[in-house]
Amino acid sequence: MPKTKTKTKSKEGDDPELIREWPLPVVATLGSGVRVKGILQEIRSRLPSPVRKSLDMQAGGLILVMPEAAKTAFRATASAVSSALDGIADLPIIPREIEDILTITASERKRWLEDGRLPSAGTRTVRLQGRARKITFHVFDPRVVEDLLDRGAMDEWREEDAAAKAESRRRAAYQAKLTRSLKKKEEAKQTELADEAATGLSGWDEFGSDGLLR
Repeated sequence: MPKTKTKTKSKEGDDPELIREWPLPVVATLGSGVRVKGILQEIRSRLPSPVRKSLDMQAGGLILVMPEAAKTAFRATASAVSSALDGIADLPIIPREIEDILTITASERKRWLEDGRLPSAGTRTVRLQGRARKITFHVFDPRVVEDLLDRGAMDEWREEDAAAKAESRRRAAYQAKLTRSLKKKEEAKQTELADEAATGLSGWDEFGSDGLLR
């Protein structure tokens, strides 16, 4: 992975600093600032707590800045970062990253994951910072996500969803119309039976009162 050499920067009124930068390739970030932040958090988690905040992100890459007096810690940290970045392009993609990379909503991610169009690469469980509760979520293969991005699969899926939604509405409208029609027929039938019953009883009463059946 390309990286700049260690350098010392001095500013008037500031102590000299040791600086090292690691540009991240597009194959690792997939053009996403959210992905860069995710990589930063992943690399920080592999460093000792006292030096984690010395590593930050900048312009699609990572930068390590430490006081000049901390040369030993700087060299050790820089070495650890370089090792951690080896193969970083294969780091599984988490939900917020895939949403940014593919420009999709959380509801689209969940729907396409559930119907199998967006394949999961497994799950990951983490503990929320400062909390006892853990959360589990699906992660995604970077190369699969890269392929989906390259062929614009999301546009095709949205068209499929729109067509399915329209068909569902059409069927619902037809079913509602059929239900109303059957209800009207049933109501008409009940009215007709009631009328026939009333008419029949009235006629027999008249026949009986007039003695026409004797």
